[in-house]
Amino acid sequence: MTIKLLLDNLTNPALLFFVLGILAVRIKSDLEIPPDASKFISLYLLFSIGFKGGQELENSHVSQEVLYSILLGVSTAVMIPLYSFFILRKRLNVEDSGAIAAAYGSVSAVTFVTAGVFLENQHIPYGGHMVAIMAMMEAPAIVVGVLLIRFFGKQKEQHATNMRQVIFHSFTNGSVLLILGSLVIGYLATEKQALDIKPFTTDIYKGFLAIFLLDMGIISGRKLNDLFKAGWFTALFAVVAPLLNGCLIAIISGWVTNDVGNRFMLSVLAASASYIAVPAAMKIAVPKANPGLFLPMALALTFPFNITIGMPVYMEIIQHFK
Repeated sequence: MTIKLLLDNLTNPALLFFVLGILAVRIKSDLEIPPDASKFISLYLLFSIGFKGGQELENSHVSQEVLYSILLGVSTAVMIPLYSFFILRKRLNVEDSGAIAAAYGSVSAVTFVTAGVFLENQHIPYGGHMVAIMAMMEAPAIVVGVLLIRFFGKQKEQHATNMRQVIFHSFTNGSVLLILGSLVIGYLATEKQALDIKPFTTDIYKGFLAIFLLDMGIISGRKLNDLFKAGWFTALFAVVAPLLNGCLIAIISGWVTNDVGNRFMLSVLAASASYIAVPAAMKIAVPKANPGLFLPMALALTFPFNITIGMPVYMEIIQHFK
């Protein structure tokens, strides 16, 4: 890995705002982002990335490469929770193992957005269909996690929630619905119509991302103590599993596409962990699962690891296996 690539990533303003958020918590500052403002920025980022992805998709065409990329993405979302569950079961109960496995099989939209900025700084484009793949990877991991809990759980009543409700909630979750909806709207909009809202969808994008990562840093800093209490096993899993997933897909994706940007995005999606869609779904499907475990893992360890060390590593592997 080149030192320059790592330093460029570590000195990225958005990332430094994330570090500032953690620092603010550790020094007990009263710095915070109002909840309503944080929610608005989250919605804005999802809207912006979805709309721009739809525009890119409209300018491209559905090829064999795109179909294979979709297949790889969905397969990844199914396989990661399967193997993760059995590793986690060595130390954790069925409910927590299934919830964590689902979180690591699913994806983080914020990590995806940050990865887009990373590529932009390297002047590397990626296909609009990657936004669709990101949205399609949310639900399969949640379904697999719930199925594993039901199959291996001691109680055979298997919770009151039926699988249809879980699947429905996975696709109607606010973040998933907004990404998919924005993708479709961006696809349908003409170039002139898209240009009319370009100042909102593009020009202020990086500024909002920086503020959002500041908020993520504050939240992560608050959850660090919960993570420390969980012990070394979960902390180790939160770093090692994403690294292995990202590196493996960085290599395998070369059989699907030669596009560096698309391979990088597939790797980042495989390495990321959901802390929005999965917690919301698990609250309905598996109320016994402890959010104080999988939320800090995904948010306080996996997310910062990916945006600091992980992304340069995945890019270096892709460049090596061109």
